[in-house]
Amino acid sequence: MSARPATMLERAAKGTAAFEAAVHRLTDPGFTRPSYLPGWSRAHVVAHVARNADALVNLLTWARTGVETPMYASGDQRAREIEEGARRPAEELRAGLLEADSRLAEELAALPDECWAATVRTARGREVPAAQVPWMRAREVWIHAVDLDIDTGFDDVPHDMSAALVDDVAASFRGRPDCPSVRLRSEDGAHTWLLGDPAGVEPVVVSGGLPSLAAYTTGRPVPGPLYPTGRGSLPTLPAWL
Repeated sequence: MSARPATMLERAAKGTAAFEAAVHRLTDPGFTRPSYLPGWSRAHVVAHVARNADALVNLLTWARTGVETPMYASGDQRAREIEEGARRPAEELRAGLLEADSRLAEELAALPDECWAATVRTARGREVPAAQVPWMRAREVWIHAVDLDIDTGFDDVPHDMSAALVDDVAASFRGRPDCPSVRLRSEDGAHTWLLGDPAGVEPVVVSGGLPSLAAYTTGRPVPGPLYPTGRGSLPTLPAWL
């Protein structure tokens, strides 16, 4: 019997609450203002997060039934639903988000223990166990709470979540020739990560607080100072997600 991913479920629940609280603080006209994401308003971000919840419900359905249920029918469908959602009145967007979050929470709570090991496939075609779904949601809601550009920043993200985000980015960038060789180091020295391909190259060491490292690696505005080797400019990382 597979264990429930309790830590990731807790991170997803806390991130969902943070995102919902940020949306609640938005005025109706505020939905049309730009987010941190190029070309997307805050309404686009809210619509995307709601549709992502439904997409993850599809993966949990797949895990529970064994019937292949993709996150999205197609990339075009995903983009169309976000655009349509972003044009809805603010009150509908708020209500739609809460309803989608509730559906996902119910499915996460009800998934039988033996189903967490079932293999499902992400929108990018990567096969993962269903136990990864809570992490996929935690990542989504915490990062997009920052992307709303209201009053939530990486300083508000729990440190264990920031460290997990950097873990995720580092794993995806490790050994990639298009990523500069960078060694990240938390200011307390408790965490280090290696990005890129270090073969024959001395990595640039970048030190800083976990919130700043998480923001830097995910391509978001950095809330505090980062210190590269020699105090030069920060290496530019590839786009993540």
